[in-house]
Amino acid sequence: ISTGSLGLDIALSIGGLPRGRIVEIFGPESAGKTTLALHVIAEAQKSGGTVAFIDAENSLDINYAKTIGVDCNKMLISQPDSGEVALNIANLLFEKNAVDLVVVDSVAALAPLAELNGDVGDSYVGIHARMMNQALRKQSHIVYKSNAILIYINQLREKVGITFGNNEVTPGGKGLKFFTSVRLDVRKTSELIKENDQVVGVKTNVRIVKSKVCSPYKTVSFDILYGKGISKVSEILDLAVSLNLIKKNGMWYSYNNQQIGQGRE
Repeated sequence: ISTGSLGLDIALSIGGLPRGRIVEIFGPESAGKTTLALHVIAEAQKSGGTVAFIDAENSLDINYAKTIGVDCNKMLISQPDSGEVALNIANLLFEKNAVDLVVVDSVAALAPLAELNGDVGDSYVGIHARMMNQALRKQSHIVYKSNAILIYINQLREKVGITFGNNEVTPGGKGLKFFTSVRLDVRKTSELIKENDQVVGVKTNVRIVKSKVCSPYKTVSFDILYGKGISKVSEILDLAVSLNLIKKNGMWYSYNNQQIGQGRE
């Protein structure tokens, strides 16, 4: 299933995300993780696929999803009360071969029942990771058999007490890293997209940190426009320049020795 980004589809070598696999999209807050997932949903629907969105964060913006191209009237949406309910819903959809794609937003928001029924201050060390590991062992099998895709959106946390090296960690334990076939690290850059001196978006990097379908550690860049999603026009322009189909000389772009515009915007 296409990611909605031409550059990312090319980097993944197979034209998108692999069917029958589990995918993790992770990164800092407001980096573009859900935007990327919504583009995948839109592409799945374009090809006639059935999609489910498990909104554990209760934060799905229907209007934004529609702008990206998602048909929300045809998308199954669930806002479960607990992590176990969310994971069981996903499992049932795969077991019944009812969907082509399930997106879970997010791993960090999948609160175990024991935690929800407990008191503030109670200790539940490792309970979230155990819940995820138990679910993933089953999901790796049923997702493969259904030939669908399961996308987990995940956040970043900081390891306490780490002063040297990378102190970033994703919720869900080691099982999520193990069972995923593709892991995408999404980060917004400091490069802002402007139009008439107004900031309208931000350049975003997606790094393939794990892949069983292509060589990992490739990085793809594209523009995310506020309220609109990934800019396919600017992405095509950048790819054309990288392939020398369009020449860039300073601020000027030319095609077949004819200038076609000044400035990327």
